[in-house]
Amino acid sequence: MGGIIFWAIVRTAVLIPALWFLYGLMEYRYWWWLGIISIYGIIIYPATIQYRMFKEKNKQIIEDTLCSSCRYFDESAVLCTKHDEHPTLEYLPCDGIDWELKEISYEKTN
Repeated sequence: MGGIIFWAIVRTAVLIPALWFLYGLMEYRYWWWLGIISIYGIIIYPATIQYRMFKEKNKQIIEDTLCSSCRYFDESAVLCTKHDEHPTLEYLPCDGIDWELKEISYEKTN
């Protein structure tokens, strides 16, 4: 997950000076459209593709491991927050010793 954010920041750091350079070379009204399209095409769209790939790659870990039902498991980063390690299908950071069930809240509907 950190890689997705890191590369989005890198692409932003490259895009801002490029847009600043193009500001002086083209008409103002076209520059805004170019800026909006390039922000989407260079920063947002690749980040969403990388996020989808991240979710697909870690889908089995999120759904089928003991860690996924633990209160210390952070699904967004696939991370055990107690041991600060990433679980895999073959490796549990605590070996199941520090596992605690997530608190599940049930809403009563009337």
